[in-house]
Amino acid sequence: MDVIVNITSGFMNWFAEGGNTFSSWVTGIIPQVVCLLTFMNSIIKLVGEDKVNRFASKLTNIAVLRYTLMPVIGLLFLANPMAYSIMRFCDEKYKPAMFDVVATFAHPVTGLFPHGNAGELFVYMGIAQGIQQLNLPLTDLAVRYFIVGIIMCLLRGIITEKIYFRLAGIKK
Repeated sequence: MDVIVNITSGFMNWFAEGGNTFSSWVTGIIPQVVCLLTFMNSIIKLVGEDKVNRFASKLTNIAVLRYTLMPVIGLLFLANPMAYSIMRFCDEKYKPAMFDVVATFAHPVTGLFPHGNAGELFVYMGIAQGIQQLNLPLTDLAVRYFIVGIIMCLLRGIITEKIYFRLAGIKK
């Protein structure tokens, strides 16, 4: 009988934990994302949607800027997960590669700008702890991590774009 009670209790605790996680999202990340969306849309309205769209269109028409500068802007100013909204300024054909690039850069940004993807800070801190034990400076690690992240974004963006264009039959 104790086995059945323990299994039932564990099963119900599993759902209770899921409810706690959901509650934390409702009181944490969801309002934050809604506020950031409101803020971003307010800035766009204040500056002028046409001006913002023209500027972003110029940036997103150049592959090097699209896959380097845009994810940096998104993650520094909007943070994860709101940074994905930066894709609204891209043509549809570039969105698969942009998604890949923003997801890629969400990790290297944490060394210099922890707010960009606070949920992944534990990865950087684990690496940083090893670097500290070797008595090496953390700033060098953070800068290198950031630079390599930008280079990887450019490479992944171009490669993903080419793969997507080929699979979708899009001529550039």
